[in-house]
Amino acid sequence: MAEKKKMGRPVADTEPVMIRMEREMIRQIDNYRRTLDDLPTRPEVIRRVMEDFLKRELGKKH
Repeated sequence: MAEKKKMGRPVADTEPVMIRMEREMIRQIDNYRRTLDDLPTRPEVIRRVMEDFLKRELGKKH
C-alpha cells in the first residue's frame, strides 16, 4: 500500500509568512482550489500560484 501524503507544513527549509487578504480574495482562492483534483489547502494553493508566477516572471524555478 502506498504511503498517503501528509498534510501540513512542507518538509523543505521554510519559514512562515503571514498576510492579510480581503474576504473576496479568500473566497476566490477557495473556489479555485475546489476545482483541483487533489483539493489543496489554501497555503498550498498560494505556494503553487506564487511558484508559477515566479517561473513566468523570472524564467526559473524557485
